Amino acid sequence: MKLHFSITAAEELREKRGGRYVLYSVCLEGFLLGKARYSQLRRWDAQLRQLFGSAVPSFPPKFYLSMTKSMAHERRSQLEQYLQNVTLDSNITNSDAFIGFFRKLQQDTFKIQTQRAFLDVYLADGSNIRLDIQTSDTAERILEVTSCEMGLPRELIKYFSLFFFQDHDDRALSVVKKVADFELPYVSLQSMKELHCKLGIRKWYMDPSLDRLLMDCRASLNLLYMQAIQEVKKNWLTPTEGQMQELELLQKNANKSKLLELIRETRFYGYVRLDPCICDYPEEGCSADIYVGNNEINCCIKLPTNQTKEVSFKINRLKSWQVTFLAGTEEGEDTLEFRFEYNDSGTWQWIILYTKQAFLLSSCLKKMISEHMMKADKGPEVESKMPESMKNSEKSSIQQKQAFHLGFISRKRFLVRPNEDDSVFEKIREEDL
Repeated sequence: MKLHFSITAAEELREKRGGRYVLYSVCLEGFLLGKARYSQLRRWDAQLRQLFGSAVPSFPPKFYLSMTKSMAHERRSQLEQYLQNVTLDSNITNSDAFIGFFRKLQQDTFKIQTQRAFLDVYLADGSNIRLDIQTSDTAERILEVTSCEMGLPRELIKYFSLFFFQDHDDRALSVVKKVADFELPYVSLQSMKELHCKLGIRKWYMDPSLDRLLMDCRASLNLLYMQAIQEVKKNWLTPTEGQMQELELLQKNANKSKLLELIRETRFYGYVRLDPCICDYPEEGCSADIYVGNNEINCCIKLPTNQTKEVSFKINRLKSWQVTFLAGTEEGEDTLEFRFEYNDSGTWQWIILYTKQAFLLSSCLKKMISEHMMKADKGPEVESKMPESMKNSEKSSIQQKQAFHLGFISRKRFLVRPNEDDSVFEKIREEDL
């Protein structure tokens, strides 16, 4: 599955011997993963090509003449596309060559050597498991150790993932991003200190019916139960008054299985709730609460007239989407735009959301679509439960592929940060890179 890689900045630096080079800021889901030179990426590509041959996408060519600014912009764009496309092959992303490159990149960028450390992984009830780790341990390794500490069987680990989240004083829960398997959680937390993030374990699937596969295991049942209670407390779910009374009684009696059966009937169970954001539908400047799940993007929109309108955008009517970096704020922060092409009454139109969780929203859409595709592969019995427009439809299949393929990054702004007033790309030669 293609990952949300982007190159958000290119910094021109001078070496001690006088040569100049460009350092690219490689981001994953909008957060800095590491900084790399073209020559580093080219050597890594050669290593991948030796192992995987033609499965590796084409790498941006080497220039033998001085680069102009347009050539530099083109290279940045090509490197970004390369990083996205190389992640399409799971054999590559699971390889030591892939994981090792990004491990070293993260550690070198943030100057964190491999050493013993302690890492807290938080559960949904607020408690935490303190792990004795190496700073170079990947998220996949951290998740395995956490699962072992909890008694979660190896075959059930795939239903959970690690996330960075913020637990605000006003009871709001904000999921910042899903941690990639090859990412180093300890290093990422150090690089995100100003956000005051915590590392937590949560279920990672969008189809609530998958809960039933986890009910017979005590550890997975506890994880689902804690997350369900948390989402009620944090107002992610909207149970009726009667449902709330039943849930409180079941919680008091510690009847976890029954509570989970009942809570599946509550509104927005199985959804991911995003922080309030701004949208341009049905008109510009509207504020919206966004819920993603059950094959929809559900928007509770506050109109300029102070009226509230609820809109459901179904994923089987969604053609493609884009995540775009916009111009920074006065504080220098990037803002994100999430736009998707939607068929509203036979007319295609672009709907825009301005949200810092644009990449998380994109990940949720990809997850929903991949779960639909897996259901379709399992045959008519499961397929009959899918929306009519997604059953054996060539048109629907194309739309799924378009959303899956195009749902990544476009850019309206590419930031270049020269260190010296006289530094321009025309002066950089390939041998300096």
